[in-house]
Amino acid sequence: MSSGTGRPVEPHGPTPSAPARVRVTSTRRDAATRRDLRPLTRDIDEQSTLGEVYMSGLMSAQLRLALRVLAFGAVGLGGLPLLFLLVPATRTMEIGRFPLPWIVLAVVVYPVAILVARVYVRASERIEADFSDAVRRR
Repeated sequence: MSSGTGRPVEPHGPTPSAPARVRVTSTRRDAATRRDLRPLTRDIDEQSTLGEVYMSGLMSAQLRLALRVLAFGAVGLGGLPLLFLLVPATRTMEIGRFPLPWIVLAVVVYPVAILVARVYVRASERIEADFSDAVRRR
């Protein structure tokens, strides 16, 4: 038969020469599956592009944290002389026999610095743990 364009028309249905489809299965359940043979730690060690991306992300997170702590310290410690300058009553105020500026600088600053350091260490460890989890997941 022909379709008018010079091409032969295929009859409907399967051709008699086509083989029947066969589904191949295996009963082997212990066959090894292919896994990623290149772990992310290797990319980091070799400083590949992907490793650089992960490391720059870690370093950016650590830098943001350090800058926040630095800003808090600068505002906190830098603000004390400004407070004493702008509010003259704080310069002459006494608690017991000690002037307020001496108490603030000698007693209050150190526990706050220790607290900020503890918060920084915990946040830094959390960032590193998140990074380790991301590396292990890949």
